[in-house]
Formats: sequence, C-alpha cells, structure tokens
Amino acid sequence: MSEPRKRLRRCEIDGHARFLTFSCYQRLPLLSNPDIRDPFAEQLFLARTRLDFKLIAWVVMPEHVHLLILPDQANASVPSVLSAIKRPFAAMVLARWRELEAPVLDRIRDRSGAERFWQAGGGYDRNIFSEGELREKIRYIHENPVRRGLVGREEDWVWSSARATRGLETRWPTIDRA
Repeated sequence: MSEPRKRLRRCEIDGHARFLTFSCYQRLPLLSNPDIRDPFAEQLFLARTRLDFKLIAWVVMPEHVHLLILPDQANASVPSVLSAIKRPFAAMVLARWRELEAPVLDRIRDRSGAERFWQAGGGYDRNIFSEGELREKIRYIHENPVRRGLVGREEDWVWSSARATRGLETRWPTIDRA
C-alpha cells in the first residue's frame, strides 16, 4: 500500500512573496512545444491583469513552471491565482488535442479516464521571508533553462522574465519589481 500524499498547507501572509512550482501531469514535457508555451504565457499575463497580483519572476520549462508572485490577499489568494492560470489554459489545450485526436491524450489519462494537463495537487509553495531569499529564487528561476541545457544564457530563453529583469526587449509584458 502506498503512502498517502502530503497535503499542501498554504500560509497566506499579506506582503509575502511566494515561490510556486507546478508540474505537468506525471512530469511529462507537455510544455515542450513553443505553440503551447506561448498561450501559457498569455494566460499568465491575463490572470495577472485580472487578479492584480505582482509577477516578480517566471519561467516555463518543458514539464513545469516556476512563478515568484506577490499576491494581493484582498483580491486573490494563491489558489485563486493558480486556478486562473491553470484551468483555462488546460481546458484550451485539451480541447485542441481532442479536436486533433492527438496521441498524447492516451498518456495523460488518470485512473478514472479523465485527461489531465497538470499534476494533481497544489505543487510547491514557499513563502519568501527575506530579500536575500527573494534574489536567490529569482536567480534560480532564470538559471533553470541554462542548467537544463535548453539555452546557453538565461536571456536566450523566451519563456522567462530573465530578459525583462535585465532591461532587454521582451515579447511579454514587463514584470513587477519586488
């Protein structure tokens, strides 16, 4: 018998930045296609505008996403932010894959037969308590594509806030300063 999964305990503290990580179903590289990463980034910025949270740093990797946000507790808790990003995006991608009868659908069915884009659960959620930790998480997020060998320099990965952080031109709306 397998161990029950730990339940994520979120600690909603006003003024605390949050380092969030969530993964594709079974850590499959469902975000490996730029035509899927682009709409994800669009959904991220749409949710940011709608819920008015600060987006400090972000990266979309082939099988997971890292966000560093400062939620406005009055307007949006972390679960509502994640829901506003993940649900509409997953619904759009799954609908398109069904339309195309994409072979990947067989790989993303759970035990009940439901198709899942995202891994179940809340992912990783950490409150950031210091400026040093905030800088370390920004660096970690931006270095992720380099560590994985996807690009040679952080600013070469289009689906990240690394370019904006350096004041370089970017195709995505700017990020917020912490």
